[in-house]
Amino acid sequence: MIAIIDYDAGNILSVFKALRHLGAEPEITRDAEVIKGADRIILPGVGAFGDAMNRLEGYGLIPIINDCIGSGKPFLGICLGLQLLYDSSEEAPGASGLGILKGKIRKIPAGEYKKIPHMGWNSVSFPNRGRLFNGINENAFFYFVHSYYLDAQDRSSVTATTEYNTRIDASVESGNVFACQFHPEKSGSVGLTVLKNFISL
Repeated sequence: MIAIIDYDAGNILSVFKALRHLGAEPEITRDAEVIKGADRIILPGVGAFGDAMNRLEGYGLIPIINDCIGSGKPFLGICLGLQLLYDSSEEAPGASGLGILKGKIRKIPAGEYKKIPHMGWNSVSFPNRGRLFNGINENAFFYFVHSYYLDAQDRSSVTATTEYNTRIDASVESGNVFACQFHPEKSGSVGLTVLKNFISL
């Protein structure tokens, strides 16, 4: 069973439907025992960094997330779920993230022709091809929706990057922790391949 952590963030149902399409058994939950009993955990989300951390804390989910990651179970953060894995974000000065990984969540700089938020399809390259990208070609396109981006401290953890006014670290892998800034559940066949690879870990 795959636990999809429910903290009232957007886009959770899309992840659920994509996993069901792949034959997985997902469950949207914030129940501690259900999450701890899952084989894999996903932290999805669309929304604001500070509000999301407040909800995770309010629902008592932060220690559960830490325990599950510490247990070695495969854990996947998607979009905002990636950003929450880091210490902080320029979106919410003073708010602490989960601090699982090290890096900066920065605001995408303005560009002459590229508007913020970054919303649409972008190709990615693989500086260190991670396990989520098995069977996916270099320069495959994924769907992004975000105004803030990851600048990872540990460059060896970065498995995919893209360009949108700046270099964006689009996916990372560190032990049993995986995360992607793009939305695999909205990225067609290549996105389903990413989720299938996660299911297969």
